[in-house]
Amino acid sequence: KLSRRSFRHWITAEHRALLVADCANAVAAYILIIYHPGTRLARIYSLAVAHQHRGMGIAKQLILAGEQAAHDDGRLYLRLEVSVDNTPAIKLYESLGYQKFGIYRDYYQDHKDALRYQKRIRYYSDTLQHRSVHWLKQTTHFTCGPAALMMAMHGLNRAYQPSQEEEINIWREATTIFMTSGHGGCHPIGLALAAKRRNFAVEVWINQTSILFIDGVRNEDKKQIVELVDTGFKRQAEQQNIEVHYTNITQNELINAFKAGAIPLILISTFLMDRKKAPHWVVMSGFDDDCLYMHDSDPDERRQSELDCQFIPIAREDFDRMSCFGKNRLRTAVVIWPEADKP
Repeated sequence: KLSRRSFRHWITAEHRALLVADCANAVAAYILIIYHPGTRLARIYSLAVAHQHRGMGIAKQLILAGEQAAHDDGRLYLRLEVSVDNTPAIKLYESLGYQKFGIYRDYYQDHKDALRYQKRIRYYSDTLQHRSVHWLKQTTHFTCGPAALMMAMHGLNRAYQPSQEEEINIWREATTIFMTSGHGGCHPIGLALAAKRRNFAVEVWINQTSILFIDGVRNEDKKQIVELVDTGFKRQAEQQNIEVHYTNITQNELINAFKAGAIPLILISTFLMDRKKAPHWVVMSGFDDDCLYMHDSDPDERRQSELDCQFIPIAREDFDRMSCFGKNRLRTAVVIWPEADKP
């Protein structure tokens, strides 16, 4: 149940549906559904029915109305969490077609676990293929690349153990040093070299041969450093026999690699999510006929839980726009393989 302060916030907030059930000019119940920008995902954030109105089927009516609102907004999936011991709610969700797809340990303040449910609200597709990729949260604002790489490496080899020290070490190995402001992010070839050092096979796709990310740096001295780093990474990749394909990687190539046992890291622009046009690394965690699914290591703590950043559905028609960055329309991916499985 929402606090009064939180309820007031959501009345005027964007990217949401807030539906209220009225009974004799009084609020009997409400449902709040959050839409995640740049994705086809919606989430039931809060659902509450006044005590005196329970047992009248109001919750079911609100959920169905919420599904229609999310459907009309173009969402494909509606997700929710429910306590493992909330049997009446679980029965209601399952009767409405919600399917359990995971569990989140120690989710509530009383340390109870949460069951994770989702429902395909446009039409059902049973073609989803996914990989058991353990989600990680990046611990700094500039280490999305290392977090994505650690998720991929752990997904391919459970013996590999991520840690914050490892996250920072990978960043030091792969960083461009500078960006528009603050610390630099990670170069795709830098991430590939880091994976190679950890005994994973790797391929890189970059759709241009120019110096990456140099347009985001204004100072000439910093530009020289970015160019030096880019040149060094490319030379090391050649020495390490890492395949670098200077061409666009297609959705079919990403899917074929995933089906063959690899886990791709993909650079996206965050513009469709937060309007900030920042480069951001995510890891591919599944696909179906309509969507590619991503793990994003950087939840927006104002409106997202960690659950919202796992298996994020990106519609096929949206993916190509999201997976290019900057005025030069950089498109790049790093495909990580178990050493023995690379074709």
